[in-house]
Parts: sequence; structure tokens; C-alpha cells
Amino acid sequence: MSLPSVLTLIADRKAGSLKPEAIDVARSLVKGKAPIVLSDGEAVDIPCPTPGPGSASAATIRATLAPYQTDALLLKTRGRRKAVLVADMDSTIVTGETLDEMAALLGIGQQVAAITRASMNGEIDFETSIEQRVALLAGHPASVLEEVWKTVTLTEGARELVCTMRKHNARTALVSGGFTWFTQKVAELCGFDENYGNSLEIVDGKMTGRLDAPVLGPDAKLSHLEDLTAERGVQLKAALTTGDGANDIPMLANAGLGLAFHAKPNVKKIIGTQINFANLRAHLFAQGYKAADFVID
Repeated sequence: MSLPSVLTLIADRKAGSLKPEAIDVARSLVKGKAPIVLSDGEAVDIPCPTPGPGSASAATIRATLAPYQTDALLLKTRGRRKAVLVADMDSTIVTGETLDEMAALLGIGQQVAAITRASMNGEIDFETSIEQRVALLAGHPASVLEEVWKTVTLTEGARELVCTMRKHNARTALVSGGFTWFTQKVAELCGFDENYGNSLEIVDGKMTGRLDAPVLGPDAKLSHLEDLTAERGVQLKAALTTGDGANDIPMLANAGLGLAFHAKPNVKKIIGTQINFANLRAHLFAQGYKAADFVID
């Protein structure tokens, strides 16, 4: 009979293998059983009892394993595999911030990046920030979108995450505060079922500094999560969400498994399930998938 909880450890492959010492330390913290290898030298499951009074907290476990550059997720065994995936795009599925990169090419990078930082750190609301940033694009050629697309790079593990979950009948959606011009291309590249973002108004080959439709911000991200789970016929606890910024907090907080992925400090203060070292493959290990189960088609 399986134990009710599991501690999943995932190492940053670029920093080296998952160290046996880290596994031993983790087992002692949770009174865990022998590790189950999910990926040799990269990830293991440690079955363990439900944490009780006096048990090490998830935050303590995470901090203890951090020197090993190892992520630690303490999760319930039941219902680990999720039926819905909702992912942020910028600095999550792709490595950069597409709007910031557009601005840099247009010579307004510092102005836009300052607003982006304030928004992602929760210092100004997302709707205000996106309107301010888009306004700075007014009059500039839309051809900059193509230039940025040439430099867009998927985060390691992005295709594996989406394709593996789809193979196991999960519904997958890219939901971004960025522009649909990019979300459509990234979704196709990764294999997402659908994508949502903000529509940038372009007239006569130039950006007008306005959006075509209401802003897709944190509340809209949560609404998409709620709609997607309802359409899939499952509860929110059957969903996995991932993101890095303040506008992702509502969907991270309300999903069965919300993972703060290399997130901003204010996000990590609120969301306790975090991936701070590993790549997007960690989202599959968190669901109990083994590397042998991964697909990229």
C-alpha cells in the first residue's frame, strides 16, 4: 500500500547530478522510504507519511535542499497526474520576455523593462502596466515582431511537458499577458491545444500603441483556468498551472498544483510549491512521470 505523501526531488541537470547526500538528507527530514528513481541522476520520489505536528515544513525542506541546487516538492500521492495544464508564456515556456525584447530593438528597452519589473513584482497592477508599455510602441513598425521571433527560445523541457501531458489526455493551454502574435506561434511549436493572449493593434504596418480587446491579466488567467477545467469536466484540483510573475498568482493559487517557476520574489512569498533550479521537466516529475514516459511529438 502506497504512502499518502511523496517528496519529489529534482536536480538542475546543468549544475550536475542529484547527489546521494541530498536524497539522504531529504529522507531523514520526512521519514521517507527508499527513493524511486524517476530519472537517473535527475529526479526521485521519496514516499513518506503525511506531515504531522513537529514535521519539517515544505519551506524548511526546500531551504535545506537548496545548497544542493535541488528542488523539493512535498505533495499528496493521490491525484498527482493532472488533466489540465495552463502555462504562462514569457519567462516560463519561453526563456525571455517578448515585449521587453521588442522594446530593446526599438530603443525603448529601459523604459519598458522598468514597467515590466514593477508589474511582475506586484508594484503596479498588470492592466496599467501593459497599457503603459504598449503605449510606448505607438508608431513603431510591426516588423519588429518578426525580428523578436527569430530570437525566441523555448525553455528546456517545454515540448516534453506539453506533449507528454497531451499523450495522457490532458488539455493544455498557453495563457499569457503577452501578445497573441507570439502565443499562437509558441503554442504551435510546443503542441498546446489552445492559446490566449493580448491582441496588439496594428494599422498600415505600424503598432498603434493600443490593444484590440480587453486586457488579459491575472483575473482573466484564472477565468481561463476555471473555464478549461469545467469544459474538461474536472475540478480545479485536477489542474496544473505554472508561471513566474504576479499576474500568475491567482491561477497558481487556485490550481490543484500551482508551480512558481523561477518566479519573482513576491510570487515565491505566496506560492509554496516552487521550481527554483530545474527546468520544465520538473512539472512532469511532480506528477510522478518517469523520464521514460516523456514524449516530444
